Amino acid sequence: MVKTGKKLVGVVFDIVEFAVHDGPGIRTTVFMKGCSLACSWCHNPEGLSKEPQTIRTPVGERISGQLYTPEQLASILNQQAEILRQNEGGVTFSGGEPLLQAEFVANVIDLLDNLHVVIDTSGYAPEDDFKLVIGKSDLIYFDLKIIDPDLHAEYTGVDNAIILSNLKVLSQMNIPFVIRLPLIPGITDTEPNFKAIIETIKNLPGLVRVDFLSYNKTAGAKYQPAGLPYKPGFDESRPVNTSTLLFEQAGIKVHLS
Repeated sequence: MVKTGKKLVGVVFDIVEFAVHDGPGIRTTVFMKGCSLACSWCHNPEGLSKEPQTIRTPVGERISGQLYTPEQLASILNQQAEILRQNEGGVTFSGGEPLLQAEFVANVIDLLDNLHVVIDTSGYAPEDDFKLVIGKSDLIYFDLKIIDPDLHAEYTGVDNAIILSNLKVLSQMNIPFVIRLPLIPGITDTEPNFKAIIETIKNLPGLVRVDFLSYNKTAGAKYQPAGLPYKPGFDESRPVNTSTLLFEQAGIKVHLS
């Protein structure tokens, strides 16, 4: 999010129409640019920088990052409002990290034409920004990767204290949420991490389920075009633990995607 003069402007790196994996029904997903985390497995490296950037591929160059005012973006999203409502869908804000542009996203939500709103967030944001956007939303996809603070810092570049604090805030806001766990071999899919996540979430009001997100081995191919090195820091060939048993024993519903 930037301000040009007195005008509020957001930076978006993609708008995907007719998405079916980013919330209920058929949706339009807006990918906001910029993220405070640097996950070693990030599958959207073009969304890490806050600024528009050149993506170079064998078929040519393109700019990742389009500037919009809230009115401009809302106008685009509202064009499909009727069909999204008819298909029990809506709009999802993802990224990057949408809460890094909290004021902009909040303004866009206010301009939407009675559309269901999902926020897909890492939870890493100042509490005021978190509450501002979450309070205007209908469903939250909350990424919860690693509970151990040292491992979290090692693999994402930041401490997780803010994330865990905002998760507690979310559980008190009377807004349903889904925990999304990316299954990274040997990192997030371990039994100790599963147990720690279960202890963290099992009694939280508003929890709908946990989504296991399969590791995307093709993500590394997106780094060079974005001018970034790909250094996953883990064994990509290692089998991923997809067992839901521990969660089911704790009475937590799990969906594997």
